[in-house]
Amino acid sequence: MDALVPAFLIALLAELGDRTQLLAMALGERFRRAGAVIAGIALAAILNMAIAGAAGMEIAAYIPHRPVQLLTGIALILAASGAAFRVKPPPTVDTWRLGAVLSSAGAFFILALGDKTQFAIGALAAGSGYPWLAAAGGAAGVTVANMPPAILGKRWPDLVPLRWLRIGAGLLLGLAGIVLIILALQIG
Repeated sequence: MDALVPAFLIALLAELGDRTQLLAMALGERFRRAGAVIAGIALAAILNMAIAGAAGMEIAAYIPHRPVQLLTGIALILAASGAAFRVKPPPTVDTWRLGAVLSSAGAFFILALGDKTQFAIGALAAGSGYPWLAAAGGAAGVTVANMPPAILGKRWPDLVPLRWLRIGAGLLLGLAGIVLIILALQIG
């Protein structure tokens, strides 16, 4: 549980108002099969977070705990900084002919590969000692965060104050990052 719940919360917060939610919204609108789109998103999230968990496990083998804790704090602050920038529209998948599940999985995997959520979960996996729990929590958080836009489609931005959601998530992630940095540096 030391890695599962924090990874879930970090991924959930990092995804709020992100490009991935705009992609989930577009995919849900295009295919009108929310269950299939969510299945594709879950598949991509599992693959991306497995990469993050494996990278975190590898990092942990070479770097002591305190620098990893510092890295995790920095990763959270970087994830938080995403709230300050305008979200670019996701790539279009209108010409993809792979069906709802494969189109969703492929587009989502490509868009999320190397993004702030994957970096933060990799850092958490390195510091937690439970990289696969961190990966599982991260995949669950990404999937849950992208379910509402996949289900609601174009109604999502009208029903949810995305700007304030992004700001709130950014503040929470930033605060958590600052706390981890203070603990890693043993300030105070």
